[in-house]
Amino acid sequence: MSKIQPTHLARAAYVYIRQSTMTQVHHNVESQRRQYALVERAKQLGWDTVQVIDTDLGRSGSGQVQRDGFDDLVADVCQGQVGAVFALEASRLARNGRDWHQLLEFCSVVDTLIVDHDGIYDSRHPNDRLLLGLKGTMSEMELATFRQRSQEAIRQKARRGEYYAHVPVGYIHLGDGRLEKNPDQRVQETLALVFAKFREFGSARQVLLWCRQEAVMLPRRLGHVSGRLEFVSATASMVGTILKDPTYAGIYAYGRTKRRVVLKDGHKRVVRQRRGHSDDWEVCLPAHHDGYVTWSEYVKNQETLAHNRNQLGTAVRGSARRGKGLLTGLVRCGRCGRKMQVHYSGRQTRASAAVYYKCAASHAEAIGKQLCSLFGGVTVEQAVSSAVLEALSPVRMEALIGATERVVTKRTEKRKHLALELERARYEADRCQRQYHAVEPENRLVARTLEARWNTALEHVGQLERDLTEEGSVDEPVSVDEAQRLRSLALDLPRLWNHSGASFDLKKRIVRAVVNEVVVYVEHQALRVLIHWRGGQHTELNLRKRKIGEHRWKTGDGTVELVRQLARVMPDKQIAAQLNRMGMKSAKGYTWTRTRVGNFRNDNDIPNYTPGERQARGELTIEETADRLCVSYSTVHRMIRRKQLVASQVCPGAPWMISAEHLAEARGGAAQDRDGRKEPSSRSSNQQTLDL
Repeated sequence: MSKIQPTHLARAAYVYIRQSTMTQVHHNVESQRRQYALVERAKQLGWDTVQVIDTDLGRSGSGQVQRDGFDDLVADVCQGQVGAVFALEASRLARNGRDWHQLLEFCSVVDTLIVDHDGIYDSRHPNDRLLLGLKGTMSEMELATFRQRSQEAIRQKARRGEYYAHVPVGYIHLGDGRLEKNPDQRVQETLALVFAKFREFGSARQVLLWCRQEAVMLPRRLGHVSGRLEFVSATASMVGTILKDPTYAGIYAYGRTKRRVVLKDGHKRVVRQRRGHSDDWEVCLPAHHDGYVTWSEYVKNQETLAHNRNQLGTAVRGSARRGKGLLTGLVRCGRCGRKMQVHYSGRQTRASAAVYYKCAASHAEAIGKQLCSLFGGVTVEQAVSSAVLEALSPVRMEALIGATERVVTKRTEKRKHLALELERARYEADRCQRQYHAVEPENRLVARTLEARWNTALEHVGQLERDLTEEGSVDEPVSVDEAQRLRSLALDLPRLWNHSGASFDLKKRIVRAVVNEVVVYVEHQALRVLIHWRGGQHTELNLRKRKIGEHRWKTGDGTVELVRQLARVMPDKQIAAQLNRMGMKSAKGYTWTRTRVGNFRNDNDIPNYTPGERQARGELTIEETADRLCVSYSTVHRMIRRKQLVASQVCPGAPWMISAEHLAEARGGAAQDRDGRKEPSSRSSNQQTLDL
């Protein structure tokens, strides 16, 4: 007791409490009680002020985890506020030499005692310092020994294929260490559906969106290794886990990640790195159990997932993202070899804006900020599309058969999934019914709860039965009209490719399935395109580079000249009506409006029509000519047809323009036509007259 001085009692006593894991916190309560009992011991030794630090419960003392409570303890010790540090044993304070000896050094400087269940120690005394140092070393060695023993035992069991940290959903763990598929047919069909949809979409996110759209529920385990399953809405982590776990390929894998210790902010930190290739795994046992997919398909899926990570930049192709860029992630600059970026011009959305491919590699250089390469995407995309269609033409009949099968499959997938879900829902309803009948009728507190649970299960069964009825018959074949339509489209791949109903995302996946990358060399007046196919073949295309202003939305020269002539005699609203009567469309296939005509004139430098411009040129319409000649509208028409009056039209259907200079010559013909016998308005022999 002589080690405790009044100077120590004048300061507070700190009781440090720690347990390594949350499992110990929840289950090893006796250890917590022993540590909290140190508060009473501190008061018995004479301390009035006792501070408890228990913020590190559930955190390891190996030095690889941030411990805020221990840092606060060291800070208060350095400030001279701590008279003694109470801990059950040295391993509670630290299990690594750095933290332990740092605490001892600070305690010796400010004269702070260390108290455990064995005694009281003053780190300024050599004997106590030696004993504390040995305790810290033994604590660190004990942890290392425990870890080594457990890791070696785990590795030995893993080499036999019997160690499982967790059992994936879709499998059950047998008593002899083997795995077998879950006998629940709904679980098997749901997992197989996830792999089938990834095979179709090529994107984990698209699989997730499809599951959300079709209300497909994925299984999730309630227990750690075994236990009941529940079906919940799909999440990104659930879909990713199913696609990345090699267990579903029938492979037993151990050691897919490795631990690496680094120094961060003066503390050891453990960094986990994933070993992507199977050759780097510690244990890889093929054909260990029945799989949902083959090993080759699993490897292909991992390659697809790796290339879908757009954040890796030019190291991968990237996923087929939204937008009209057909070759997104596939184009590489022929000058510097870097992947080119997609740029959408204009203020519109990506679905309608123009597509450009640019290489901005020179922006990273110290000198020069010009683009390395830049070209419009229309010419290259059309050429690559033609090459892809030509390459796929030999398999067009196989595409017809595959399309027919997919139509039938899509009709049956959802119905089959609903049938399995309905079967499970009926089982749950029967189970709730048995539970309700098993309870004593007098026990209404329990009976009411079971009755409500039974009613909820019956409502779920009814809803599934209605959904299944709405899906129709599962054996409904493809109709004759649908089969004929599919056959005509399969025989004409370009028409199928350019069809308005063809999904643009599907086109991207088709191109990515056959094309590895496209290298483009941008020259002065030409584009040299080198297509690298998946099979290892290469195709070189020489394309003409479009001139400035030459794009796919350019209107023909005939339309420009027609609008130029019409703008001399009528305003924009009448020009739009005239063009629509003639069946003419804009460059993008739209009908004409006054605004579109005005924009078209501005783009082509066509002056606007001004009132009085036609009269200043001495041009008259048929109505104005009829007023001056004092004849009817039809009479002027007849004079034009007889060529008694000189008139001109910009195009058929446009108003007739008559020069005022020719009116004097036409006055005599008009008078003769007014006084003489008028011919019938129709030249037909069946024309009859009515005498009044």
